[in-house]
Amino acid sequence: MIYFLSDAHLGSLAIERGWAHQKKLINLLEEMSKDAVSIYMLGDMFDFWMEYYIRDKSKRQYDPFFKELRHLRKKGIHIHFFVGNHDLWTFGGLAKLTGVDVHTEPCTILRYGKVVYLSHGDGLLPRNWETYYSSRVRKKIKRFIKLRKIFNDPFLQFLFRMLPPEWGNKIGYNWAKKSRLKEIAEPCPYKGEDKEELVLFAKDQEKQNNHRDYYIFGHRHIELDLQLESGSRVIILGDCFQQWTYAKLDHHGNLTMHNYHPEEEDKE
Repeated sequence: MIYFLSDAHLGSLAIERGWAHQKKLINLLEEMSKDAVSIYMLGDMFDFWMEYYIRDKSKRQYDPFFKELRHLRKKGIHIHFFVGNHDLWTFGGLAKLTGVDVHTEPCTILRYGKVVYLSHGDGLLPRNWETYYSSRVRKKIKRFIKLRKIFNDPFLQFLFRMLPPEWGNKIGYNWAKKSRLKEIAEPCPYKGEDKEELVLFAKDQEKQNNHRDYYIFGHRHIELDLQLESGSRVIILGDCFQQWTYAKLDHHGNLTMHNYHPEEEDKE
């Protein structure tokens, strides 16, 4: 089996019981490990991740998660970590700590006879994307594009990495907290097939004859399994923050969506 999950936002200041959240994620990975060949984490597994030039002792809070990833690797399970817009600032440290394969760009893989496109999803837009949206939405998207460029600027990354970790983390975690609280208070539902950016991106790829059987994304914190006219399926994974949803690809090439709520099963 191959598993796909995303958006755990470990360390979020918006989570009251962060240790319980981390433990639930570890338990989910343990459940997957019973039959997993590979596990793909499609971004924002951390609410904020920065690798400074000075040692960051606060990362010890993730030691149980790191230990689990190393354990899975020793079992022969391949772990792939795609950076998201909250945890893109890894410069080799995360891979060294855990043994995971870190991906900084989307990629296309062939597994069990199926062509699968994988990406966190932030910044992916169709050609001529401005024609799909009102001026208000276009301005919002343009602001996000500018912010993404700032986050990916090598010089600005260098300057931020020079900060003492306690300063940088205070900025990063509090910024991320605002995003989580806004999402909880004002969730952004599925926009519809003619407005959802990741669906439009997949459709545009199909128009360009870049056919994939599955497009799998994180980022949006919605659960979506949509069949396109081309035969492709667009999968948005939901999250491991509130919804606890993930996808599984079996050895026949069949992809299914699942929920993980073991505490509910215990109550029955």
